[in-house]
Amino acid sequence: MSSNMLRRLPPTVKVNGARLFSTTPPPPHPKHWRPATTFAAVAVASVVAGTLGALFPPPPLSILFPRPAPGPPEPDTPESKAYCESIEENLQSLPLLKELRASSDAKGWYETRPYQGFPEERRVNSLSAGTLRGPGKFAITPLIRAKHDETESVVFVHLGRALCGHDGIVHGGLLATLLDETLARTAINNLPEKVGVTATLSLNYRAPTMADQFVIVRTRIGEVNGRKANVTGQVEDLKGTVLVEASAMFVQPRYAKLLHSAQLRKAMGEPPERKDGHDEPVLLADGQDLNPGHKHL
Repeated sequence: MSSNMLRRLPPTVKVNGARLFSTTPPPPHPKHWRPATTFAAVAVASVVAGTLGALFPPPPLSILFPRPAPGPPEPDTPESKAYCESIEENLQSLPLLKELRASSDAKGWYETRPYQGFPEERRVNSLSAGTLRGPGKFAITPLIRAKHDETESVVFVHLGRALCGHDGIVHGGLLATLLDETLARTAINNLPEKVGVTATLSLNYRAPTMADQFVIVRTRIGEVNGRKANVTGQVEDLKGTVLVEASAMFVQPRYAKLLHSAQLRKAMGEPPERKDGHDEPVLLADGQDLNPGHKHL
């Protein structure tokens, strides 16, 4: 056999002493493994992944393991005042609020702030204006944008960390209270005597509502039949994610005419008086007697 033919033959291997041709090239020479380098790379990757996970935790992890948070500052302290002022500044700078104020139909809406100016002697016995009010809870009064025809409203509310059931997640009962009051306002303003009580309230919790954020409550009037008004609404986060859906019916009691509905409208937040074609901001006038003609015992 010529030397040229031998050079073209594939490599051979021995099996049980016999020389067999192999079609597989010999394995490359293994490189030297450096355990220190590998350990360092794994450590760096773990640190980066852990840091990113802490800053941007996946939703299930942020629910199961919420970030630790200090308690709210004590009421009536400089820290408490500064905290509430910062929340108010953040509210006024929300892109959605600015967009609504600048929209083409902005003149068809008005703004009001219920529970503002609530007197201390009545605040202490009020759930929304008293018990749930303060840093870490409802730090500031809600801001309501409502249509002048009272068919719709958009309510901006900040929910603090002290309103949670599971740590970091707002209590479902608190959201029910929030929807009850916002839906009631729209329904009551469409009843004949502007007075109503909750008859039914149905909720569908779509997603966890995380604390320490602004949420939007949207309400819309439905069918109104005599003393009954139906209304729907939902709670959203600032990204538009629907968190809770709700529907309710409010009924005007038969004794409604005995109540001073004008003062009740002020308590809920009514349209400001228009001066020179401009809306003037109105604060809550809920410290007045709801029925000054009645002799209280």
